[in-house]
Amino acid sequence: MGTLIDQGIKGYRNYGTYLREKYKGQRVFKVIVDGGFTCPNRDGSKGYGGCTYCNVDSFTPELSRKMPTIREQLLAGMERAKLQYRADKFIVYFQPNTNTYAPAHYLKMMYDEALSINPEEIVGLSVGTRPDCIDAEKIALLESYTDRFDVDLEMGMESIYDDTLARINRGCTHGELISALNLVSNSKLDVCVHTIFGFPWETREQMLAYADEINRFPQISFVKFHHLHIVEGSIMGVKYKREPFPLFTLEAYTDFLCELIPLIRPDITIQRLFGISDWDLLIAPNWGLNKSAIQTYMDKEIERRGVVQGSAYVGN
Repeated sequence: MGTLIDQGIKGYRNYGTYLREKYKGQRVFKVIVDGGFTCPNRDGSKGYGGCTYCNVDSFTPELSRKMPTIREQLLAGMERAKLQYRADKFIVYFQPNTNTYAPAHYLKMMYDEALSINPEEIVGLSVGTRPDCIDAEKIALLESYTDRFDVDLEMGMESIYDDTLARINRGCTHGELISALNLVSNSKLDVCVHTIFGFPWETREQMLAYADEINRFPQISFVKFHHLHIVEGSIMGVKYKREPFPLFTLEAYTDFLCELIPLIRPDITIQRLFGISDWDLLIAPNWGLNKSAIQTYMDKEIERRGVVQGSAYVGN
């Protein structure tokens, strides 16, 4: 009969199941697009060097880095997904850097181009950004696509603590995230927030408190959980090589997730439990497994422990 995982059932509301149900069994894949943006804490507007943990190449597929135009990136990415994963439909995902960090008219030109390339196969638009690069005009622009596409706005929460945000050179505060979430409180957009767990100065109790902060915003539909990993080309990478500090092991991070997931509001879809860079950029922690094996390990441990998302959620 097999395990629940073998039947496609997990102890948390996962993104794969969400997509299959929403698109009636079709295989829907995100295709990452590099729009050539920068960030306000890179270009001098708010600072230089970017977030201390960040090397943009560590989460930009090699395919996107090699293709100069949006058209080339999308056509190549869709073809690859069809060949490798038998993809049926696609979500255009503007991921690297800050993808609303430009005037609205420029953003419209870029989004329009991407969504016009293969409209019969593209079903969604996903835009990753920072909360301090969102305003009413840009929200209205993204909402203008919702009559034809599913549109989600992904914002980096990273930490809920301003001390941490300052230490990682984030260049914005948690209050600015709250302000951005208030702007989309009655929006047609699906909102996703991205978090990072494992900053060595944050305690387990502090990290678990992220759940309460996420839960109190009904406009949050999706979350992405990442463990802190150290990559080449980042400021934190240089510091780690000089003086290593504790990072999550696979077992410890999975144990943490098993405590966190029951606290998360049950209607929220968890898009990702972890994130990891390409091997050639990863410094630590090296868990010695590929993404698929890590995902399987976590899912099996979540099932073994009987973890159920929302089982410890008490409401707000």
